[in-house]
Order: sequence, then structure tokens, then C-alpha cells
Amino acid sequence: MTEIAGKAAVVTGGGSGIGEALCIELAAAGARVVVADIIGEKAQAVADGIRAGGGDAIAVSVDVCERAAIRTLKETANAVFGPIQLLFANAGATSFERLTAMSDEDVDWLFQVNLMGVVYSLQVFLPEMIAAGDGHVVATASTSGLLPGWVPSQSCYASTKMGIIGMIFNLRYELGLHGVGASVLCPGPTSTSMKDNNGLYRPARFGGPTAGPVVLPTEFTSDPNQNLNFRMPEDVARMTLRAVRDDFPLIVLDAADRAQFERTYLDVVNEAFDRAAQFAGQA
Repeated sequence: MTEIAGKAAVVTGGGSGIGEALCIELAAAGARVVVADIIGEKAQAVADGIRAGGGDAIAVSVDVCERAAIRTLKETANAVFGPIQLLFANAGATSFERLTAMSDEDVDWLFQVNLMGVVYSLQVFLPEMIAAGDGHVVATASTSGLLPGWVPSQSCYASTKMGIIGMIFNLRYELGLHGVGASVLCPGPTSTSMKDNNGLYRPARFGGPTAGPVVLPTEFTSDPNQNLNFRMPEDVARMTLRAVRDDFPLIVLDAADRAQFERTYLDVVNEAFDRAAQFAGQA
């Protein structure tokens, strides 16, 4: 069991949405929090709010697409709070575009933020945890990674999130040998401003900022079977901290997704194995 009180935590994408809720929940649980976000003003507002409530937090502006920026984040965090025992690699971006309609910059940005931002964060923060034999990492994936056929026009997004799931599941064994826990968070629809603000912080090297909200594909919005149950970020944060305390490997929020998971994996995979058995019997 991982105790949160007294530990130092870093949350990327901590300036809004699920990241902000994680920062607030961590501070309420007694952790010292580094609020990291590409938009420094948002990170500062969250850190100021935590301190106003009696908690301990600092803000750091960081672009998780850059290894050097994450190394600087760690140096700053260590200088203020000492060793970091909790890492929430949460920064991300979304997309609802067909692969063939995406530019090279669109694809590169999505993979750099969602997948490589997690990889870079783990590379930078894990060695210290392993050396200490203490700590826990949480990487934010998505239900779209767990159920990649659930939402149309998300092939790139779903693949980045599915990559995170595979990484954490594989990494758990490696880290468990050193007393470090790992969990992957797969939130479904969540009430955040991500859809409206998604492109506002896109760096120039990936095509620069884009205005306007992310538009859901018509195939999705017109489907009468898509009864979206939007969760509040605070609910996601509370469930996530429970998973950290108990070292759960996977965090989901909506039990109703079980049937879709079974259709996606159990039925499809079992059918594939049945066909393999039939083929072997015919050989």
C-alpha cells in the first residue's frame, strides 16, 4: 500500500481538467505537489489555489514533448521538494480526425504529447524511485486506448493511448522488483475544457496553435447507442488516488463499459483462437 501523505508528487498537464483535479486531491491528501503544465499561468493558478487552502505546491511551465524540459522539471521539483515519489504523467491532446486527413504535424504532435511525453517522464523520474525502492507512477491513457474501436476517426489518438496501456502493463513487472508501483488511468468522457482548448497550446514546430473547439465526427454524435456518461474530474482523481494507495494496475470509471470491452476483446480474440485451432486441425 502506498501512502500519499508527506510524499512529493509531480503532475503533468496539471493546469486544468483531470490534472488539476489530481493536484487538488493530492494536496488534500497531504502530498506536496508540483503542478506542471505547458500553460504556465494555468499551472500557477492551480498552485496558488492549493497554497491558499493550506497546501504545499509550486508551478512549473513544461512542454512534455521535450526531454530537456522534463529534466529541468525534475531539477526544479528536487530543489524545492526533494525526491519525487509520485509521478502522474497526465499531459495529453486529443483528435477526432481521419488518419488520411491529418498532416504530418498533426500526427507528430499527437504522438509526441500523448505517448512520448509519458515515455520521457518515466525515463527522467523512474531512476530515482527505483534507487530509493519507493514510489508510484500513473500514466493517463483513455478508454479509447482500451476500446480502440469505440470512437470513429481516432486511429492516431487511440494508438497513442493503447501504447501507454501496453507500456505500463509491461513496466509493472520491471518496477515491482524494485518496490515501485505503476497504474494506467483510462478515463472515459470527462467534463473538462480539453475539447475547447485542445489546440491553443500546440507548439510552432507542430504547426502552431489552432483555434476553435475539437469537432466530434458525425458518425459518433448521430449514433443513438452512444449514451455518453460524462464524469467529473474530481471523481477521476479520487478513483486514481485509491488505485495508487492499493497499487491497482488499471483504472476505469464506468462499469457499463464492460460489455463493450468483452465485445472488443473476448469475442474477437476467442474467435481468432478458434480459427487458429481449426486451421491447425486441418494441417
